[in-house]
Amino acid sequence: MKKKTAVVVGAGLGGMSAAIRLSADGYDVKIIEKNSNIGGKLNRREGKGFTFDTGPSILTMPWVLEQLFESVHRRLEDYITVERVEPQWRTFFEDGTQLDVTSDLPNMLEEMAKVTERPNRKLTDFLSYSQDMYELCMKSFYKYSIEDLKDLKKHHKLSELFQMDPMNTVAKATHKHFDNKYLEQLFNYFVMYVGSNPYATPAILNQLVYVQLGLGIHYVKGGMYKIAEGMGRLMEELRIDVELNTPVQRFVVDGDRVIGVETAEGTIHEADVVISNLEVIPAYRKLAPQTSKVKKETKALEKKFDPTVSGLVLLLGTDRKFENLKHHNFLFSEDPEKEFKQIFEEGKPADDPTIYIGISARSDETQAPEGKDNLFVLTHVPPLENKKRKPIDWDAYRETVLDKLERMGMEGLRDSIEFEYRFTPEDLEALYGPNGGSIYGIAADRKSNGGFKIPSKSQIYDGLYFVGGSTHPGGGVPMVTLSGQLTADLIKERETEPVH
Repeated sequence: MKKKTAVVVGAGLGGMSAAIRLSADGYDVKIIEKNSNIGGKLNRREGKGFTFDTGPSILTMPWVLEQLFESVHRRLEDYITVERVEPQWRTFFEDGTQLDVTSDLPNMLEEMAKVTERPNRKLTDFLSYSQDMYELCMKSFYKYSIEDLKDLKKHHKLSELFQMDPMNTVAKATHKHFDNKYLEQLFNYFVMYVGSNPYATPAILNQLVYVQLGLGIHYVKGGMYKIAEGMGRLMEELRIDVELNTPVQRFVVDGDRVIGVETAEGTIHEADVVISNLEVIPAYRKLAPQTSKVKKETKALEKKFDPTVSGLVLLLGTDRKFENLKHHNFLFSEDPEKEFKQIFEEGKPADDPTIYIGISARSDETQAPEGKDNLFVLTHVPPLENKKRKPIDWDAYRETVLDKLERMGMEGLRDSIEFEYRFTPEDLEALYGPNGGSIYGIAADRKSNGGFKIPSKSQIYDGLYFVGGSTHPGGGVPMVTLSGQLTADLIKERETEPVH
């Protein structure tokens, strides 16, 4: 009996994770990647002695990576070095208030006492609520490829489904627990790990507070791109074939089954299963035959699943250190409700945005020359797909971002810049193909999709599966890595017929 074969389109974390797991399940696996390196949005850029992670800069839930490496009898620590980061975040508010977020609970209570009375009870109650959500998800969301409420009901009693707080959004739940503008804005922002609107996202995503405060946040020594390099080394050991600089042009279809892919050069790679790390909607638009069935499915998905936010990314190498900043920093907007309304409903960049600054050199001196900073500056903006969105002048918006940073304590920033590189939503879409240049895949919305993602198995074609931020369980390093593992489980369950 010959070995089963799998072709993976795209070498992002989801694609590589699926390839590794399928290899463990006995498949002969080939990855085809259009770019010149593996990792997808997890990438790096260097210049003038500065090194930048150009995509994810925070690692949560490292157990997902450990689980992947264990599935092929390897130890993660033999490939990458994972370190905890404390304080986790330093946050700045427009009125000058500054709070450090830390998993050291006595210290966290001291920080919260700056803005609220009796923080002990509030934090204890909220963490308990958040931990319950996380533990419920460990029984289902993080264990199986879940499509919808029907799937979820297979793994939970009715009482557990109600424990997931289905009637509330993230923002409503934080308001109930804190009724404090600083703490609500702070904890609501955790949902930006998955690029969604806290005023529309199901409350179950408040579990992300426990994921961070309870389990910690981490950095990979040498830069987050070491995760991709570690997976690359593992794939070499497993003899997984990776073809770089090779765009895929189309799915090869036989009746109702995808039987392979054709590259832009015209080479056809046949396979028993095809896994697309390109998001579902762009994959149907660009790679599938444009039959009425495909068009109908694409339209239905577009209606139900909006892309998450995209971003304006500025990589800034500065000739000095900004001593008040930590490894991870958030400079919050004055009016979060207005900010999210502008981005998600009006389809325009916020007048006063929340800005994230990551400085990996704080934890890893190899990332910047001595006495200098490598600033990864991220401002969330609407995706290109937003129907109300008008063209954006990125030069002008860069000035908005720099004005805010200088106003909130980074005096002299403009004059200190000696290296600069920029990514816009258009760049993200061109490089990695996500819907509208989205960063995190599909936005979780309580009304339109209940927080569920697009099914990992194609609803049109047999033999076609998806991984990455548009599929279960969603966006971010641990989630897309887990999507590859859960989709591999699904393939094992569904593709059981013997091959002759």
